[in-house]
Amino acid sequence: MFDAIIDPERIVLIAIFLLIGFPVHEFAHAASAYLLGDATAKHFGRLTLNPAAHFDPLGGLMLVLSVLLGGFVIGWAKPTPVNPANLRDRRNGEVVVALAGPASNLVMAAIGAVAVRLLIGLDVAVPGAVGTILILFVFYNVALTVFNLIPVPPLDGSTLLFRVLDPRTAWQLRPILSQYGFVIILVFVFTAGRPIANLIFDVTRLLVGF
Repeated sequence: MFDAIIDPERIVLIAIFLLIGFPVHEFAHAASAYLLGDATAKHFGRLTLNPAAHFDPLGGLMLVLSVLLGGFVIGWAKPTPVNPANLRDRRNGEVVVALAGPASNLVMAAIGAVAVRLLIGLDVAVPGAVGTILILFVFYNVALTVFNLIPVPPLDGSTLLFRVLDPRTAWQLRPILSQYGFVIILVFVFTAGRPIANLIFDVTRLLVGF
């Protein structure tokens, strides 16, 4: 049983999230906010790719436990502080900052997919573990992209939702979704888990080409 828990693929998955996926995602938020006029994240030391700066103890622990014990993977990084009042584009700046995170994961997935396609196209012989790691890198960055676009706080998709809704509806929904967001996300994932997983698999296959 211990050998099953300390499976190399599970360790790689944890590393992908904690060392690359989460840090790049949060850095993208910080960098886009900084470029749009808000230096809050920089002042808090978050304008960096250093994984330690973005590590959330509880979110990291939940990730490790959920991965090692199997089942639904759950975890998170430390949220990047952003002051929308400092953004030059008061109307759309917050949406740009929010979507920068998922976009960064999609870009990383595309980079990993290009590497996979090159290895296959050039018929480069690599250890099986390398190919597995690359596929996992693509898959879980796609997963981070899709999951973060769910339009429920505190996920990034909620910012887009509140932007497209009329102000009155957004004002009424925001406190409700914010208060029960975590519960709503869990219910959504458990009830719509299969379509979400199918979407992630389909996007991954499209990127890698098989």
